[in-house]
Amino acid sequence: MEFQKRLRELRKEKKETQVQIAEAIEVTERQYQRFEAGENYPGFENLCALADHFGVTLDYLAGRTDER
Repeated sequence: MEFQKRLRELRKEKKETQVQIAEAIEVTERQYQRFEAGENYPGFENLCALADHFGVTLDYLAGRTDER
């Protein structure tokens, strides 16, 4: 699964908005929107923040495994 699809899926599972996720990981709403759209990819710090927020591994978030 592509990163942006996995990111969107995780957000919807948590029933959170893009704004809520952006605030939680301390990025702008537009920056988060670019992550979900596949226009930009997060750097290491933001990847870690996203994985922590969703309670998944970096490998799961990156689509390298289906084990959370």
